[in-house]
Order: sequence, then C-alpha cells, then structure tokens
Amino acid sequence: MGATLGGTNREGQNRLLARLPEADRARIQAQLIPHFLRFKAVLFEPGQVVDGVHFPLDGVVSLVASMEDGRIVEVATVGREGVVGVPAVLGGSLRVRAISQVAGRALIMSTSAFVREMTASPALAGLVQGYVQALFGQISQAAACNRLHSTEERLSRWLLMSRDRLGKDVIPITREFLGDTLGERRTAVTLCTGIMERDGLIRYERGQVEILDLAGLESVSCECYRVLRDELAAVESRTLNEARADLRS
Repeated sequence: MGATLGGTNREGQNRLLARLPEADRARIQAQLIPHFLRFKAVLFEPGQVVDGVHFPLDGVVSLVASMEDGRIVEVATVGREGVVGVPAVLGGSLRVRAISQVAGRALIMSTSAFVREMTASPALAGLVQGYVQALFGQISQAAACNRLHSTEERLSRWLLMSRDRLGKDVIPITREFLGDTLGERRTAVTLCTGIMERDGLIRYERGQVEILDLAGLESVSCECYRVLRDELAAVESRTLNEARADLRS
C-alpha cells in the first residue's frame, strides 16, 4: 500500500493537491513556485497562451467574459478547492480572463510540467478532470443565473461561494469590483448591500464585506449556490473515493 491520501481540509493548502497520494504530491510539490496574487492581478487574457497553472492556497480568482465595450461578467470562481488555467493542449489558450478578485497566495506550475504530470499521475489526472467537470457545471449555472436571477440573489450567491473558498466570514472586496463581477452598475450593488445591511445579513465597511447571518444570506440566495456547492462536494467525494480504491488495489 505505501502511499496515503493527504487530508482534504488543511489550512493554507490547495484541497485538490492535498488529495493526491503522498508520492505524487511530493513530486509535484517540488515543481511548484509560491506566488502572491495581488488584487486585480490578471493571470491571463482571453486567447493568450497559458504558460502557467495556478493552484490557489487562499484568495479567489474570477474567470470573466469580456465584451468589446470593456464590460465584463463573471462566469466562474476558483479558490483553494481547484486549479486555474488548465489547458486543453500544450500551448493552448482559454476564452476567458482570469483575474484575482481576492488577493492571496497560490502555487504555480509551468504548463509543460503540468501536462507531463497529468500523464505521469493518474491520480492528478482524475482529480483535475473531476474538478474541470464541476467548473463547467459552474459556468453553465452562472449563465442561467445571470439571466434569470435578481442582483440580490446573485450577490448573495457570490458572497457565499467566496466565503466557502476563503474559509472565513470577512471578504475583502469593493462595491466597484462587485459591480464589475456581477455585470451590474455600482448603484445597484450599493442598493443591494444597503438592504442586506439593514436586514442584518452583512456589514460593509472599508472595502470589505463581513457576513453576519449565514443562514439568512442562504435564504435570500438563489438555488444556484446550493446546486454549485453540492456539485463540487459530490465531485470531491467521488474522486477521493476513487483514489482510496486505487491505493487499496
């Protein structure tokens, strides 16, 4: 048997990497470079060759679609549960912009090394494929959510998803960036945060949102939050069970 599975909830670790068998994790760890992602740092632009894959440790990265007039709208978020910049092929690109929406630490692996490890490590390949499946589900759900649900519902979903990725109730974010992320005017975001503050759900001050009533915030969020949360949990559970079965074989 030899190898054992890493824990799934270690503080300051990427949860995808933490689920690798020890031998794979140690080999991959030696190829990772620590990096701090500043607020609004752009990891790559649409159509730009992706030369590095990012594994967030804390903070949150937005994947956004941009329009010719400069407007953007978020289609997915990635935190410590996943990976940013998975290329379809070496030298490939993605049709989204990746931007750090909450500053934090990440581990970077060159795309060439990542592609090699996806071949060398069936465990990594399985974890990444499972996560990408969940990410595509998030993008599809976001498309429906952005079209059908109110600003308040979508803002609640965004805050809840960011809280899950950060593991804390305080989220550093400005109303301006929230508006960009949600594809809304700042005045609409200001109105929504004001209503949420009045209802005792959040507190907004000095460029950060503090969640005061988690259950209350969930009650005003659209069903998309629960759908996305449960999908990711199911993928993580499935890939963890598959990895344990591989270790026993």
